[in-house]
Amino acid sequence: MYLDAKINHSDVLSRIVGIQDRNLNVFKQYLDIRISIHEEKIYTDAPVEMKPLLEHIFSCLIDLAENEVNINERDMMYIINSAQKGKTDHILSLYKNQKRILVTDQGKSVYPKTLNQSYYVQAMANHDLTFGVGPAGTGKTYLAVAHAVNQLKQNKVKKLILTRPAVEAGETLGFLPGDLKEKVDPYLIPLYDALYEMLGKAQTDLMLEKGIIEIAPLAYMRGRTLENAFVILDEAQNTTKAQMKMFLTRLGFSSQMVITGDPSQVDLPKGQISGLKVALELLEDMNDIKIVYFDKIDVIRHPLVQRILERYENEG
Repeated sequence: MYLDAKINHSDVLSRIVGIQDRNLNVFKQYLDIRISIHEEKIYTDAPVEMKPLLEHIFSCLIDLAENEVNINERDMMYIINSAQKGKTDHILSLYKNQKRILVTDQGKSVYPKTLNQSYYVQAMANHDLTFGVGPAGTGKTYLAVAHAVNQLKQNKVKKLILTRPAVEAGETLGFLPGDLKEKVDPYLIPLYDALYEMLGKAQTDLMLEKGIIEIAPLAYMRGRTLENAFVILDEAQNTTKAQMKMFLTRLGFSSQMVITGDPSQVDLPKGQISGLKVALELLEDMNDIKIVYFDKIDVIRHPLVQRILERYENEG
């Protein structure tokens, strides 16, 4: 079967298929169908009932490619997923109007890649307190760190503070600092990784040494007022109600906070209510606070991850 869509230019074709046809391989991974393109025509072994969906997907792809948008595997996954949900009206404007957040140490440009990511970046730019809520792989922490580093580079804040609740370390300070570091560092590694990508290891380590960047367990925030700082609380679903209240009330003048978490991944002891859940219920209608919800359509990972998430969501 071939689709009622034509690719009329070699540049458009190369943007759609990707390097070594990797973009087309996403159709096999994600939809379990094969796509091939020969002499401007698009062929598939998909069942005939999938034809309208595939024609819609390729209409979007051709539109993007003709507007000189370079499409990668992650983009392909997002476009397929959006088309399945009938939500493609925003795609051209999303990709054409992308605003770069920053350039990483290795020269990679960081952009929002989905509509909700775009909302999230806008929220961080316009609100003192932003919540990013949803499953792993949606870019909540990555984009928050990118935005925070950009704010630091532009001298809009003087300090960057990243924190997580170290659940299995007990958030206890009753032992030596060396022991504490050894216990909590595994929980903070994802934050180090994001900073190393954005700034490079040498610059990150230098800023850590000078105190410009601080990475610490949540308990270290107690009793402080965080002024002229960009503060990120990651894995917030693992805070207690008291810990979340403590953190929220640390906000000082000329500071900004971003709180990220996945309410479906709570690791607190049985019977303990997540501080994130309580905060979302209490603060959803407050001015200067923005809550951005992500779902599996925003997962920017291997196609298999999205399919696994769907199975777990449909369980029972």
